Amino acid sequence: MTTEAKICQGPHTGGQGPSSLDELVARVAACGARPRIALAACAEAHALGALLDAMERGIAQPLLVGDMDQAARIAAELGRDISGIAAVHAPDPREAVQCAVDMVRRGEADVLMKGLVNTDVLLRRVLNRATGLPPKGVLSHVAVFELPASGGTTRLAMMTDAAVNIRPNLQRKLEIVHNAVAVARALGIARPRVAMLAATEKVILPAMPATLDAQIVARMAEQGEFGEADVAGPMALDIALSPDAAARKGVDHPVAGCADILVAPDIESGNILYKSLTILARADMASTMAGSSAPLVVTSRGDSERSKFCSIALAGYLALAARS
Repeated sequence: MTTEAKICQGPHTGGQGPSSLDELVARVAACGARPRIALAACAEAHALGALLDAMERGIAQPLLVGDMDQAARIAAELGRDISGIAAVHAPDPREAVQCAVDMVRRGEADVLMKGLVNTDVLLRRVLNRATGLPPKGVLSHVAVFELPASGGTTRLAMMTDAAVNIRPNLQRKLEIVHNAVAVARALGIARPRVAMLAATEKVILPAMPATLDAQIVARMAEQGEFGEADVAGPMALDIALSPDAAARKGVDHPVAGCADILVAPDIESGNILYKSLTILARADMASTMAGSSAPLVVTSRGDSERSKFCSIALAGYLALAARS
């Protein structure tokens, strides 16, 4: 088996899930049941434009919540007419968020999407135990992007957490991995391969405490913590993704060279990796907040229109997978 072929063979992918973001979009469009996306504080040009694009591509049914007078003006500037779209006029952003959360909680919407409102305002409403969509564990950010695979094809890979958990302790890292593994399985990766990233494969204390956390998570995986999954750690990025680097460094592990999930030790390294992929490598990226009872689309202001559109497709795909 060549090192390139190793990337996509074996029981990990199962051949069931999409292998690219374009294929993910196509699968949502082909299913016929458009996921209902509640856009909270909808008077924001990029989010509104991406959602209207998703509607036109047949992958979303918009539910607009916010200042509808301002939203109509923005839509007109974009050359769009939103008069026929279901909407709730809620000029106050906090009121708009709560209304959109209520829609999801009552089953009237499948996905919650952030518009012109601060992320902390939206997440506080989501996490409210009485009126929100509280997760069973923790919320975490999961980004999905494309990597080259054998035969000139691509495959989907994930990284986490670039946006929510600042300095997660061991328990939070376990829940972050659980969330990412759940997303991977929804995308058809039957046995996800998880790399607990660090600067080295050695446990170095006290200088690098994240290396010990990574080793403990990997050992807990061997005891069945994540079910059918391979977890390695600590593991440097090059060994996680490059079969050649893994071979040169003598690392023989199911994850080496073919990781499906990259787990950053903290938000600084995760955010830098995320932006390196999007800015330097110009990678297409979709992202979601995992761990809630419904998918959340909480994109960054710096994300491209393409990334916002793909994030809607990802959330819709996860919502449809949850129905089946």
